[in-house]
Amino acid sequence: MTDYPNVTILDHPLIRHKIAILRDVRTGMKEFRELVEEITTLMVYESFKTVPTKKVMVQTPLELTEQTMVADNAVAVVPILRAGLGMVNGVHTLFPTARVGHIGMYRDEETLEPHEYYCKLPDGIENSVAILLDPMLATGGSASAAIGFLKARGCKNIMLMSIIAAPVGIQTVAEAHPDVKIFVSTLDRQLNENGYILPGLGDAGDRLFGTK
Repeated sequence: MTDYPNVTILDHPLIRHKIAILRDVRTGMKEFRELVEEITTLMVYESFKTVPTKKVMVQTPLELTEQTMVADNAVAVVPILRAGLGMVNGVHTLFPTARVGHIGMYRDEETLEPHEYYCKLPDGIENSVAILLDPMLATGGSASAAIGFLKARGCKNIMLMSIIAAPVGIQTVAEAHPDVKIFVSTLDRQLNENGYILPGLGDAGDRLFGTK
């Protein structure tokens, strides 16, 4: 569905079903938040075909056996504030010990350019798979800038997860960071004159936290 080898559109029927409800203007804050978490969990499951692992010895009721487990600190979660916070619990469902960093950015309403106001990351994140979370990949400016912040701090294995993306957002990030794996649940039609994704779902942050 895209011409970029680092971009994956997760065409899964359960995800499509939940996104349909997510888009609905009648979906309330509680259900919206739960759906974002559920979709994120499905995205993580579909995206992590490979993850750093280690061999451990496990004593079953019958014998000692060698088994495979996810390596310590294999994954770190970095939501872009504020909407990205809604996706964190979805990752923690599958990686409950994943440490969490935060990147705070806001978009200039006139220029649509991103500006950083906060960045705090876990120690040693450069040795983990850093999952950058932002439910809406619109212009791609904020996500691209956030990836730049992670790279500046030594991160070499970065994944971007967005629930809904616009074509221009995909293009911006994929071309600026061809080494970053981008996973989105669905690719929408376009942006409107205010930089919102169409058909989209409105402002994800407002719908997650009940603000306007």
